Amino acid sequence: MIMKKKPSGLVYSTEHGRICPGCNRPVAACACKAKAPAPRSDGIVRVGRETKGRKGSGVTTITGLVLGPAELKELGSRLKKRCGTGGTIKDGVIEIQGDQRDLLVEELQQLGYTVKRTGG
Repeated sequence: MIMKKKPSGLVYSTEHGRICPGCNRPVAACACKAKAPAPRSDGIVRVGRETKGRKGSGVTTITGLVLGPAELKELGSRLKKRCGTGGTIKDGVIEIQGDQRDLLVEELQQLGYTVKRTGG
C-alpha cells in the first residue's frame, strides 16, 4: 500500500499568526474567503418540491435568491423557524423538510420577493 504524503505547508507564523492553507496568507488577509459574487437571477424566486435521491421523502426547495452566503443562511434559518421544521442550504438552494410550499410562498411574498410555485 502506497502512503500519500500530506501537503506540507506553513500553518502558523510567529510574525503573522494563523496562515490560510489555501492561499498561504495570514487569515486576516485571506484571499480564499473573499466574497464570491452573488449568483445571477431573473428576479423570480421559485419554490418547488423534490423527492429525487431522498428515498421518497420530500423537501421544499427555494431557488433564485440573489443573496450572499451569510444572508442566505439567515433567511434559511428564518424560514425553517417559520415552518417549524429542519432544513439546509446547499449550493445557493434552501431546502426545507416536508411540503411547505404554500407557507413559504406566502412568507417570501411578505418579505417582498416575486415568487412562483413550481412543480405539481
